[in-house]
Amino acid sequence: MQLDAFQTLADPTRRRIVESLRKGERQVSEIVREAGIHQSGVSRHLGILHDSGFVTVRPEGQRRLYALRPEPFRELEGWLSQYRNLWEARLDRFGAALEHRRKARRPKK
Repeated sequence: MQLDAFQTLADPTRRRIVESLRKGERQVSEIVREAGIHQSGVSRHLGILHDSGFVTVRPEGQRRLYALRPEPFRELEGWLSQYRNLWEARLDRFGAALEHRRKARRPKK
């Protein structure tokens, strides 16, 4: 079963794993400590992240080192950028409304 990027990152445990890997290449034991779940759970989620293209695995002797791949994040950023004007315009209007409200509440001299 292939998950899309949003399904992959929808899981809070996978997001914690991604956050851990943001600091650089990690072995499973380091991710287990940072993610706060058992090794079997981390391994399962790493498998999903790997299958979805978010992480790479590099064998180094007995260890397996995991790292983030930038490409899926660039694809997400590209998709989200299509909507940036929408939310920026809303934030601009919200900021203007707050400023108007702040000015209306100022005591008159």
